Amino acid sequence: MSSRVLVTGADGFIGSHLAELLVQKGFQVRALTVYNSMNSWGWLDHSSYAKDMEIVSGDIRDPFLCQSICEGVDIVFNLAALIAIPYSYVAPQSYVETNVTGTLNMCQAALKNKVQKFIQTSTSEVYGTARYVPIDEKHPLQPQSPYSASKIGSDSMAMSYHNSFSLPVCVARPFNTYGPRQSARAVIPTIISQLANGYKEINLGDVTPTRDFNFVKDTCSGLLALTETDKTNGQTINIGSQTEISIEETFNLIQKLMNTKASLKTDQSRIRPQNSEVFRLVCDNTLIKSMTSFSPQFNIEKGLAETIEWFTNSENLKKYKADRYNV
Repeated sequence: MSSRVLVTGADGFIGSHLAELLVQKGFQVRALTVYNSMNSWGWLDHSSYAKDMEIVSGDIRDPFLCQSICEGVDIVFNLAALIAIPYSYVAPQSYVETNVTGTLNMCQAALKNKVQKFIQTSTSEVYGTARYVPIDEKHPLQPQSPYSASKIGSDSMAMSYHNSFSLPVCVARPFNTYGPRQSARAVIPTIISQLANGYKEINLGDVTPTRDFNFVKDTCSGLLALTETDKTNGQTINIGSQTEISIEETFNLIQKLMNTKASLKTDQSRIRPQNSEVFRLVCDNTLIKSMTSFSPQFNIEKGLAETIEWFTNSENLKKYKADRYNV
């Protein structure tokens, strides 16, 4: 009998890809989408795999809902979160309520329902600007935005349930994920959507920071790999490619792949506040490779090519407002 898994945040970018991967792997998938009056399931509205999932709408801020969705579940992938860094500057309390309190609700529900594995999805943003590279799991945590502070809090809350109550928690720490369906606030969709709309000046913020970009299919494979062994219980584990590229280099590579010629324009509204920008992120993926079967399958060129193909499809491109900065 296949395991029953719960994916919270399944209506979002990574969550929808993960839910589809789990269906493909033969899991029984319960997918939580955020409740709304339009009865939208987010990206799952467009998924051919939605018919093979049990889709539930709700909000992890509600502990009663969390208790209900964890019933009969073997594995929880907790991806539900507020993730936009710029929006966290203007609405920080909402990040605490969803990311910290929501994680508390999910951990308590998982404990009461005797869940066998709880994957708490973190972010490399919690490391802040690298003090050394590559960044391993012992790197100091630096809350350089309210968003990253809320994720540090949510990770700590989840791990406290392992230490206090023996909930089998693994904190998964993906580095910068990109790919089809990524939100417009992220830099790669920002670049591609502007170029695809024929813009000759591409509005970006600071293009000097470097990132360890990971194609979404690799991130999802990494999340699944963490369930392969009990050795990952009580561990915080990076998911990344151990490669580094600047935003400007990424822009130039996308231009090459799209065969376009445009110039960069610095949009001051996209510049993070002083001391908040994370200037360098490079993953040390030694631990996940030593504990699981995970190995990245997409280099940056291959992943960008698939991402560009998706975004330049007219049906997909029209979902994005290229002329508007989306916080």
